[in-house]
Amino acid sequence: MNETPVCDAAGTAARLPFSALMREIARAAGDLAAARLCAPARQAVPFPGGAVMLSMPATAADVGIHKLVNVAPDNRALGLPTINGVVSVYDGVTGRLRLLLDGPTVTTRRTAAVSMLAVQRLLPGGPRHAAVFGTGTQAAGHVLALLTLHPDVRVDVIGHAPGRAEAFAETFDDGRVRPAGQVDPEADLVLTATTSAVPVYDQPAREGRLVIGVGAYRHDLAEIGARTLAGSHLFVDDPEGARHEAGDYLQADVDWSRVRSLSSLLDEGPPAGPAVFKSVGCAAWDLAAARCALHADDASERNPA
Repeated sequence: MNETPVCDAAGTAARLPFSALMREIARAAGDLAAARLCAPARQAVPFPGGAVMLSMPATAADVGIHKLVNVAPDNRALGLPTINGVVSVYDGVTGRLRLLLDGPTVTTRRTAAVSMLAVQRLLPGGPRHAAVFGTGTQAAGHVLALLTLHPDVRVDVIGHAPGRAEAFAETFDDGRVRPAGQVDPEADLVLTATTSAVPVYDQPAREGRLVIGVGAYRHDLAEIGARTLAGSHLFVDDPEGARHEAGDYLQADVDWSRVRSLSSLLDEGPPAGPAVFKSVGCAAWDLAAARCALHADDASERNPA
């Protein structure tokens, strides 16, 4: 019997190139909307010491996945990663285990790919000048995706503490990434990737500027303010999850009849005018990553080095 491939962070990233991952996420969005994919709400199981275990399964005709990750905020003080976990990938017919992927890497890359899919549809010319709030893992994943997919983009990084943005920008060793104190008036993409409890961006909605929020994942967190939301067309990656987790929208008490899904954006196209895209995550996107990784493995077997 062949040994199941176990991928570390680097091996997982290598199997998830952004362009291919975006295509699989678009496919999964259609499958989810058509009920060809089952992705129940995540289950949270607390540890006595304050950490939490998150369970996120999803199934389709060809593949099934189970992402199991542990979030331990106190690890930061110990110099350890705050998120650890794995994505198990199974055959959709036999249930056979086919692949093990690094959980945090899957989350980082598929979240960035969802955002880049929104950019592709809502900013068709591509971003020329992006402003990114945040200096953590999600911010890094999004900056990497922007640099990879949009070679001419300039990325301004805005941190909440002195020196954070400078240190973060230096990790890329790329002249396109620079620290900044505020959003440049010329920015056509604003991306928030923080865990802020109060909005870090609340400018009036602007034609030609897309705002994407990926960091506020609880009802008590909010990165994007009500003033921005009030003048924008509103989108979410997962409508069911967003009604409980999209703190920006919940705190602004948005009219949910105004909120469109990622699948409707892909099917019907973008509206005219400013837009905000909110991403809360969904196991369907982890399943999309599993498909992408399996395709990469199959291609490697067909074309061995």
